[in-house]
Amino acid sequence: FPQHRALSELKTNYDAQQAQLAEMEKKEKEANSWIGKPAPELELPDVNGKPVKLSSFKGKYVLVDFWASWCRPCRDENPNIVHAYNKFKDKNFTILGVSLDKEKQDWLKAIQDDKLTWTHVSDLQYWSSKAVEIYRFDGIPFNVLVDPDGKVIAEGLRGEALEARLQQLLQ
Repeated sequence: FPQHRALSELKTNYDAQQAQLAEMEKKEKEANSWIGKPAPELELPDVNGKPVKLSSFKGKYVLVDFWASWCRPCRDENPNIVHAYNKFKDKNFTILGVSLDKEKQDWLKAIQDDKLTWTHVSDLQYWSSKAVEIYRFDGIPFNVLVDPDGKVIAEGLRGEALEARLQQLLQ
């Protein structure tokens, strides 16, 4: 009823509230984003229990990939990550896999089964992992792309978006 004044005013108010809410959500997302900020240091044990620091990869582009063996979307994304790694590993690019697993055997089996040949770390603390606390994400798969200076330049790259971004940076 576009001619009905009261309904028209309600619709106008509703549309304004929705636009305001969308703007607030956008600002909140930007405030919580890592893009443009230094990547927080992360130190966790590798598959042999040896501590590995994110900062030890300084000078390279590093995809910090947060995943777990029990996460189906993560496992479905792994072939894309393997493809990108194989294509760009000789062009100053590497990956640091950060697992939210609880069981070491499951973690190691997933690494082997999915042919994830880069460095992997985990404190085997599930959602209580230091990685979750430091990077403040609430779902996996999640990743951040860190430049050689240690600054986050992208996050949440999945599927073709990962390869496209790497192609843009590393051609």
